[in-house]
Amino acid sequence: MAFEDFKGAMFGTNWKASERKYNFVAHRDVKIPMSDGIKLDCNIWIPDTKQKVPAILGFHPYHAGGQTGPIRPVAFSTVASRQPGQERANGPLESGDPAFFARRGYAHVVCNARGSAASEGEWHFSGPQEVRDVYETIEWIAAQPWCDGNVAMFGVSYFAWIQYLAATLNPPHLKTIFCPWGATDFYRDLFYRGGMFVCRWSIGFAATALTESNCRPANYSKKTMGEEGFRNALARALADEDLRAVPELVAILKNPEAGLNPFVVDLALHPLYDRFWQERSADLSKIKIPAYIGGCWGTYGIHLPGAFRAWDRLNVPKKMIVGPPFYLDRPLYQLQHEAVRWFDYWMRGVDTKIMEEPPVRVFVMGTGEWKEASGWPLPQTRWMPFYLHEDGLLHEHEHWSYEGSDSFEDSPWMRGRLQYATPPLVENTEVIGPIALKLYAAATDSDVNWIISLLEIDPQGGERLLTKGWLKGSHRELDLERSKPWEPVHRHDKAEPLKPGKIYEFDIKLIPTGNLFKAGSRIALRIGSSDDEPKNALELIGTGSLPRTSVSRITVFHNEDYPSYLLLPITKGNILNTYFSGGVFPG
Repeated sequence: MAFEDFKGAMFGTNWKASERKYNFVAHRDVKIPMSDGIKLDCNIWIPDTKQKVPAILGFHPYHAGGQTGPIRPVAFSTVASRQPGQERANGPLESGDPAFFARRGYAHVVCNARGSAASEGEWHFSGPQEVRDVYETIEWIAAQPWCDGNVAMFGVSYFAWIQYLAATLNPPHLKTIFCPWGATDFYRDLFYRGGMFVCRWSIGFAATALTESNCRPANYSKKTMGEEGFRNALARALADEDLRAVPELVAILKNPEAGLNPFVVDLALHPLYDRFWQERSADLSKIKIPAYIGGCWGTYGIHLPGAFRAWDRLNVPKKMIVGPPFYLDRPLYQLQHEAVRWFDYWMRGVDTKIMEEPPVRVFVMGTGEWKEASGWPLPQTRWMPFYLHEDGLLHEHEHWSYEGSDSFEDSPWMRGRLQYATPPLVENTEVIGPIALKLYAAATDSDVNWIISLLEIDPQGGERLLTKGWLKGSHRELDLERSKPWEPVHRHDKAEPLKPGKIYEFDIKLIPTGNLFKAGSRIALRIGSSDDEPKNALELIGTGSLPRTSVSRITVFHNEDYPSYLLLPITKGNILNTYFSGGVFPG
């Protein structure tokens, strides 16, 4: 059987991609000059051919050798979830396999950001300087004698979010980006979810991934605030009771210019969505090249929101994939066949048929299968309110007269929570899409942290966390121009303390999910003010929020006057709604 026949038998006659046919040459420690004289360090893999080839760029601040070393891929791990034999977490190994691309006729350039590893200068954490460096790197690649002038970008996480930012500058030779698993708004997606500082993740990220690459961060806050303003901001942070309760954070704030501390200090000194965050949020409307985006259901605490934001705001040819809740293996190798098809189409002009396929593919948890669609949210979505009721009931039925409220305590001595669940489902019910919680509540304190979890409870009572949502009560003001009924967007540009005892309306966004709740299972909503204990590496990514140290009694109202409800996107089932009886006859 000829190779083309073999390929057709494997993938179908419409499935096309460049075949493996080249050897390659690796060039290590190549220096790329920037316009200000700084040199960036990169490694380059070039197909062994006299013809000019398109190139793929990966850009990052992590350990250089680990990205492309001969490491057998294993499950994603963090410091807290390392496997036996792992001395380091493997999360930052995200560039992809350069040999794979080079053997198929693409040069692969993996470049360290300014201020990391062997690249000169100070690290600017995805700020304007770093984005300009990516622009110049792309144009340098395009001018090399081995490049045909076509450049793409590839990679996940840091490698993905820097693609979004660089593409907003529209470098002349950047033809497309392949950037699934990429945040697009660091404030909302990662470091201040709902306005709450994700301090534990920030400290851990600096202490591990950035330490391993000898990262040397610039001191943004001192530069922009001036010496006196910087010292005053540090004093205010150290006077904050919640920040003061984290000893590691206090030590960093007291020694703000040592080692990696400037990075964490910059995060801590910018609790509102200000210029610091605006400069690091991609204005997706400026992108003019095709984009392949996506994520997985498990990365709701870092990358997944960016996929849906990009889908909504990108006005270019695009495809989106949302996979099962397992972060990709490390070192990264997955999706490279798909990437070659994408690059073949947009850089080589080869009709790989990839654009004839449905633009949206989502994995449906609970089925082991994929669903294809023409858009997002899925066209068949029915938005169904599930009301919070007395006795912990979650149901489509509206409130009865004289229903009331439930309360819990939040303090360092007791982190309480409330939980509401449907009766056992009679119908298989598919929930895919954005989720919103309308909550009427009051607190005895001047602020409240809302941490909301959507759960599936199986017939045996086992719980599975599907997704979460976050909102700091003082950040409750909505951005009305961007908000939708099923997706509230908050401004986060000021903090408005609560009046103790006053009932407020809170609109809380839960990150979209995709799950089939099978008959016999229950849909559950958990309301709290602190993180649950994570059960695995993915749940760990969605935790780390700075808890409040004050003592507060928090009351959630659910009655005719204050009808709290969860808005769920039903894409299949739930035709007759949920049975109070669970569909079981008495006797």
